[in-house]
Amino acid sequence: MNATSAALRRFLQIAMLAAFSVVIADATSACSVDSNDFSEEREAGKGDVIAFVNAELVSMTDDRVRSGYTVVIEDDRIVAVGPADQTEVPNGATRIDASGLYLMPGLAEMHGHVPNAAGNQAAVDETLFLYAATGITTVRGMLGYPGQLSLADRVISEDLFSPTLYLAGPSFNGGSVSSPEQAEAMVRAQHAEGWHLLKIHPGLSRAEFDAVANTANELGIRFGGHVPADVGLDHAIAKGQETFDHLDGYVQAIADENGIVSSRDVDRLVQLTIDAGAWVVPTMVLWETLYGTNSLNYLQSFEELKYVSEAAVTSWSNQYQQRVNIAAYDPVASQNVIDSRMQILRALNDAGARILMGTDAPQQFSVPGFSLHREIKTMVDAGMSPYEVIKSGTQVVGDYFSNEDEFGTIEPGKRADLVLVRGNPLSDVNNIANREGVMVRGIWMSGDEIDRRLAEIAASK
Repeated sequence: MNATSAALRRFLQIAMLAAFSVVIADATSACSVDSNDFSEEREAGKGDVIAFVNAELVSMTDDRVRSGYTVVIEDDRIVAVGPADQTEVPNGATRIDASGLYLMPGLAEMHGHVPNAAGNQAAVDETLFLYAATGITTVRGMLGYPGQLSLADRVISEDLFSPTLYLAGPSFNGGSVSSPEQAEAMVRAQHAEGWHLLKIHPGLSRAEFDAVANTANELGIRFGGHVPADVGLDHAIAKGQETFDHLDGYVQAIADENGIVSSRDVDRLVQLTIDAGAWVVPTMVLWETLYGTNSLNYLQSFEELKYVSEAAVTSWSNQYQQRVNIAAYDPVASQNVIDSRMQILRALNDAGARILMGTDAPQQFSVPGFSLHREIKTMVDAGMSPYEVIKSGTQVVGDYFSNEDEFGTIEPGKRADLVLVRGNPLSDVNNIANREGVMVRGIWMSGDEIDRRLAEIAASK
């Protein structure tokens, strides 16, 4: 049972409600570049044969770096991987000299969002570009809207320089669900529409949650997200919820009145998670923002805010100040919650739980793509090695989506999602941000071209 005090519970609710009101509409404003540019002006596209020659290979099949490797891409697939002196590059192929550079799989944002296309198509394309520009080649969208599935199809059909999208439908929450019967009907409708998964938000009764879970299990559609208060983490795991996003359910289940968790309780929940084969998407940095443990001045200093409208930054700043100025705000308890989350993530990783990389962008001070580079630093601070952090955004994501496609490692037959970086990411995970270029589904864009387009986005704000 959750032992948190009434005041801390109230602030937990306020912080989580802030996370639910994702400021997608304000997260990006229309870019001055025509949205078609994102598909028409790539440097080397799907259908071309491209070879990365003499790379330092970070295949993520293990924790080794293999020197002097060539990787050949045809269409959207990796077709050959091997030592440069033993791997033939087809005549006419576009050669990319990767000498001294590190080639790794593209990363994933496993709790991301995309603006509503009905509002502003240019903003949608811009958001997708920001993800891809920072090395994110797969996004699991966690708040669907009517018609969004056509966007996932458009990304593929128009060869956009965009991550591949796997999308949850409109969320199941206290406002969208009114009864177990209506919850069941909503699951059946989303399954028939073709959504990749169902999104759970707070506010569901246990009976409504069970209707969702039972129907989803019957139909074979996955479901994940938050843990409604009336349901609880133990019951959600028992009913087959597949991913637990933000770790909020863990903290609510075992934190005391000061936001502190015991090692014994943490170990029990970790083992329960592993036994159930569940997955966890921590989103650590956002929760520091929501709990006010990072100063507003620090958040406002983020360089990547130049890609966000002034109105969005102002809105985020106002929301931050509103949260930390309410009577229920306790800075000591808030820091305890953040420390408890770090303790839980460390225990999950040490025990071998399946951790998925995610940040909940676009969100308060979480700019698409750039937020992930901040997240990986916090994951290292929690005790994860660079290899374990990168694995959570590559190989483990490939395992999660093995029913959809083959990707997440650099091997023949895998989808050609790649990032070329300066510096070994296995020795310093921050090297991931030092990208020389990105490939999504066989579409290559150099770092110079990415920087040119990012400059145009910044200039349009």
